[in-house]
Amino acid sequence: MLNFDNTEIAFSSKSNAELKKAYWLFKMVGSNALVKFGKSFTHLAFQIGLPIKTIVKATIFKQFCGGESINDCSVAIQNLSKYNVGTILDYSVEGKESDENFEHTAQEIIATILKAKGKKEIPFSVFKVTGIAKFSVLEKVNAQEKLTEEEQKSFDQTCLRIEKICRTAFENDVKIFIDAEESWIQDCIDNLAEQMMIKFNQSKVIVYNTLQMYRHDRLEFLKKSFEKAQQGNYFLGVKIVRGAYMEKERLRASEKNYPSPIQKDKLSTDADYNAAITFSIENIDRIAICAGTHNEESSLQLAQLLQQKGIDKNHPHVFFAQLLGMSDHISFNLAKENFNVAKYVPYGPVKEVLPYLIRRAEENTSVAGQTSRELGLLTKEIKRRKI
Repeated sequence: MLNFDNTEIAFSSKSNAELKKAYWLFKMVGSNALVKFGKSFTHLAFQIGLPIKTIVKATIFKQFCGGESINDCSVAIQNLSKYNVGTILDYSVEGKESDENFEHTAQEIIATILKAKGKKEIPFSVFKVTGIAKFSVLEKVNAQEKLTEEEQKSFDQTCLRIEKICRTAFENDVKIFIDAEESWIQDCIDNLAEQMMIKFNQSKVIVYNTLQMYRHDRLEFLKKSFEKAQQGNYFLGVKIVRGAYMEKERLRASEKNYPSPIQKDKLSTDADYNAAITFSIENIDRIAICAGTHNEESSLQLAQLLQQKGIDKNHPHVFFAQLLGMSDHISFNLAKENFNVAKYVPYGPVKEVLPYLIRRAEENTSVAGQTSRELGLLTKEIKRRKI
């Protein structure tokens, strides 16, 4: 019987010491003032050369990341695999803008695909288009503005990188997510994802696009994407998430005086998220979904939908996913009941992954109840173990 309150299963992979460390970490992350101070201090410390890497690596990095390299992640991969939880290797270096960095990132993504080849414990690879492309060029393409000769060359290189990544995934039979990003570059990303699905999803699902359901147009977009897939006779792959750029989206819409793409409230986001899950399951023969969510209600709804429709818990077209170090009560309890579950396992050099870690800490403080929920579950398990 699926029960997200079972902390014994949720934290079965953690030793007593790891449990206590996680508790104090979420205690710190729960403080807005502390997160803001930590953000300023760590940036300054790295700039002036203070030996802070060891502290960061032993605390927040260890909680939310698998290591500094693919090989470093082997321990996390094996630990998760023991509990029937897969790994999604996520190279989480952000904010690079040179062709040299784009090529390096593309090669790193390809390396994650090759690492995943033939391994049940690594069911997906993933990439962000902005990791291998100039944001400003994507923005102009999205706005259908004329590109300079240099910009066109840059965009052509981006298209070649994306095709190479997706072709490598196809040739090695590894499923790959293309992450969603800001709305003012998302049309461009959607078009690229669609082109890759047309090429590589003819016989099975390899490429997945990502839908952020805090946008009020995404449910309709899902339905239109399915129509196109039917007409083109290819499989639709979708990762369904609530989203990660809400404050930035609202601010830009306000500053530039255009209608916000964001839902009017959280209830609307939740309703569209659950409707997207239902629509996907109703068309499970042609749609493969990954429910990327830390929400118990949505996770439970998807689990119940499978049961109601007589679909196998471990149907290859249905996965649940959460971030490493968070929502273990969802991941491990689902895995224990034999559902397909994977954890996003970010990795990269500590200093380079810092922007990702800070964003994760900020999200934890801004999402209502997120940190207190983690703390409550950790406290419950600490008491159960009497430590």
